[in-house]
Amino acid sequence: MGADSNASLSPGDTIGVLGSGQLGRMLAAAAASLGLKTHIYCPEGGPALDVAAASTRAAYDDDDALAAFAKSVKRVTYEFENVPAHTAAYLAARLPVHPNPGALATAQDRLTEKTFINGLGVATAPFARIDNAGDLDAALARLGRPAILKTRRMGYDGKGQVMIRGGDDAGAALAEMRGQPAILEGFVNFRREVSVVAARGVDGAFAAFDINENEHANHILSVTRAPADVSAATADAAVATARKIADALGYVGVIAVEMFVVVDNGVEKLVVNEIAPRVHNSGHWTIDGAETSQFEQHIRAIAGWPLGSPKILGRVEMRNLIGADVLRWRELLAEPGTRVHLYGKREAREGRKMGHVTRVE
Repeated sequence: MGADSNASLSPGDTIGVLGSGQLGRMLAAAAASLGLKTHIYCPEGGPALDVAAASTRAAYDDDDALAAFAKSVKRVTYEFENVPAHTAAYLAARLPVHPNPGALATAQDRLTEKTFINGLGVATAPFARIDNAGDLDAALARLGRPAILKTRRMGYDGKGQVMIRGGDDAGAALAEMRGQPAILEGFVNFRREVSVVAARGVDGAFAAFDINENEHANHILSVTRAPADVSAATADAAVATARKIADALGYVGVIAVEMFVVVDNGVEKLVVNEIAPRVHNSGHWTIDGAETSQFEQHIRAIAGWPLGSPKILGRVEMRNLIGADVLRWRELLAEPGTRVHLYGKREAREGRKMGHVTRVE
């Protein structure tokens, strides 16, 4: 590696960010508040470009562009997990990349991810590798129905997955994978969905925000409330699980671990759903509802700076503005106690995250 991954950045240094979406935009704003600059690398435009100090528009496999990008920044991070492996490896050979490419690779593949999590002694939904129709039939016989068939890679917000219920045609479900490697996950009868958003520094320091409770609509996060309505023991266990995962990955930066809360004979138990190796939608409430936002925390972590306090400032609710919801922006701005965050996207398409609002009590 071309630089010491433990060396701290100084104000005025530049962080490279792969990806140009709203998470990159909020990272760039957080970096600027700390006196750091950001350089966005992306193949096409996006809202992050409006607030970054510099940008490069090039393909993720353009080695010449990547080499020039690497020379212009002191550290690289990313705002989405589907960064090509080649891109992460190419940059990591030249300068520190946080989170590391190994953590990225683990989270990119659902089969690798669940195998890794189980290897830590942490529960997930039962699962099976699916390469063909025979695999699917055998897995359904073992896991039962309903079950969820998912692509192993590139899925988000419900994309690349289909529920298989009793009487459904398993062959039709497999056809929806379009030949991509897949995984079948057994159905988890959960009480609520929660997530832990936490940060780990280059020195191993760890700080977790209050556990979030999440509601989804059409497979897209709709509402997050913090703290979640779970027992103190469950909250502590969730944070301990997130730390175990982050430590095992040698992780640096903000990580989100999504989990199901299952109630068994009156006792809450946790089942990990997936890892997000980046700042996360369920942590957006921290901008207004915590002493340090997840975005500032990520910048602090990858810069080698002390982590900030994750202390919550009250009971917090965050609602996504999806598609046409954003057209209510003027009405929302007029509501006392409501903080409105708009992402600068020009077209309010169905299912597109356009912004969010936060209320702190």
